Amino acid sequence: MNRHIRGFIAAAAIGLGLSGAAQAQQFVNVLTGGTSGIYYPLGVALSQIFGKEIPEAKSSVQSTKASVENLNLLQAGRGEIGFTLGDALSDAWKGNEEVGFKAPLKKLRAIAGIYPNYVQIVASADSGIKTLDDLKGKRVSVGAPRSGTELNARAVFKAAGMTYKDFAKVEYLPFGESVELIKNRQLDATLQSAGLGVASIRDLATSVKIVVVPVPADVIAKIGDPAYQSAVIPAGTYDGQSGDVPTAAINNFLVTHEGVSDTVAYKMTKALFENLEQMVSAHAAAKRISLEGAVKGLPLPLHPGAEKFYREKGVLK
Repeated sequence: MNRHIRGFIAAAAIGLGLSGAAQAQQFVNVLTGGTSGIYYPLGVALSQIFGKEIPEAKSSVQSTKASVENLNLLQAGRGEIGFTLGDALSDAWKGNEEVGFKAPLKKLRAIAGIYPNYVQIVASADSGIKTLDDLKGKRVSVGAPRSGTELNARAVFKAAGMTYKDFAKVEYLPFGESVELIKNRQLDATLQSAGLGVASIRDLATSVKIVVVPVPADVIAKIGDPAYQSAVIPAGTYDGQSGDVPTAAINNFLVTHEGVSDTVAYKMTKALFENLEQMVSAHAAAKRISLEGAVKGLPLPLHPGAEKFYREKGVLK
């Protein structure tokens, strides 16, 4: 074989190698929740941030049934970062089959603790519902099946001495659909686990008179899970809400998996904290995201890439 042919073959091999590298483009798929919740607008903002800060990666956003689905997708490598509630994350790491995790999801890794979800039980004033006990015999929506919201609903109602059988009707619906049914008098109340000022409840409160139902501290204590903390929905969060309302809060997390490279995990974490203003513009719940809170109460290990970022910032020693 003469040197010209050998040179041609070598050049072709290099070309094929470059083609393969191009095909192995990095994707960053952001797993969120229903479009009427808070995960989705924050996920859209996050995807836009990644598109700017990680230009070598193709960024996208996916609407899902939220926490449980997101964690199972991440375990299967079908996403690079996702939103989840803390109790669902703890159940995933341990492998709680009743919740939707057939085995411990040990490929998951934490990126950051972000902001708290508040359990927001809202009823139409016409329903006569004012307390948890008043929900008995009523038509209630508890969120999409096995979503973080629905897991919160199970926990709160069980602690209050109730099951779904105590309701006249149970609907497993996303936030927006639940609100439409209340407006049409086909539903009495909805439990929505989200950041304060969630769009669906704001929409409902401008259409009908609402009552925000309290979740008392003694009920929260009976849940027996440290992920649930006593909190307050401040007066005026929604139209017609004249006073503070006690409830439960559960922290949210951003999670990835061990198959994501240290470099990409580092860049995702850095991009998040260097663009918090854009996150806040997407939804005010992001005001609660902070470096100091990012590594608190993690129920699973940090991704090494995220850990590197926090060490650089002095959050971890």
